[in-house]
Amino acid sequence: MKLEVDTHCHTVASGHAYSTVIENAKAAATKGLKMIAITDHGPSMPGGPHPYHFGNLKVLPREIEGVFILRGVEANILDYDGTLDLPENYLRNLDIVLAGFHTYCYPGGTVEENTRAAINAMKNPHVDVLVHPGNPEFPIDIDKVVEAAIEFGVHLEINNSSFTVSRRGSEENCLLIAKKAAKLGAKIVVGSDAHICFDVGNFEKALSVIEEAGLPEENILNTSVEKVISYLKSKGREIPAVRREPGAKI
Repeated sequence: MKLEVDTHCHTVASGHAYSTVIENAKAAATKGLKMIAITDHGPSMPGGPHPYHFGNLKVLPREIEGVFILRGVEANILDYDGTLDLPENYLRNLDIVLAGFHTYCYPGGTVEENTRAAINAMKNPHVDVLVHPGNPEFPIDIDKVVEAAIEFGVHLEINNSSFTVSRRGSEENCLLIAKKAAKLGAKIVVGSDAHICFDVGNFEKALSVIEEAGLPEENILNTSVEKVISYLKSKGREIPAVRREPGAKI
């Protein structure tokens, strides 16, 4: 399966990532990606950027090194009500909003509490992706979360970093999520969760899980730029047209 878009990339603005927007774009171009999302952590993450950072993402060019740039955030879920750490007036002006649990930002809880928090976050009309839901640190009721993702039109992420450098022990949960998504027809997105440019477009482990689960290509958002843009526009985002004329890099 070929992926054209990486929907989950961090820069130095996250406080614990090590590459710039330009470095990420160059890496993406080298790997043949057509689009990347710059999704730095929300302001509750230790070392994370001030909310104003997300308001000023409008200064980013739409295209760098022939790669289309989406302006986004990986917002932190703060409580069992699914509250996010970026106000609505910022969220509504971004291209893409990821949301997830993170140590130091979310208190953790029982399966029931974590499930309630995840579902409440997905009820937020600005949320597009629930990231790394297979994290064993924050166990969830997989059936209920997958069903809610379908109900609220949110994509569940299979996060490649969860199999390499982060969230050890996620493999079993991620496979269960992918299998449930395949059974019910839930939508999935694959993210590198790159914290350094060399990992942009690194999907190998996540794609293996998707293949094992039997998820068809039509269930995967980022197999084409057009699918990503169509989905985001359906959520009310104003995404400019992507160049496809002869000779264009995108």
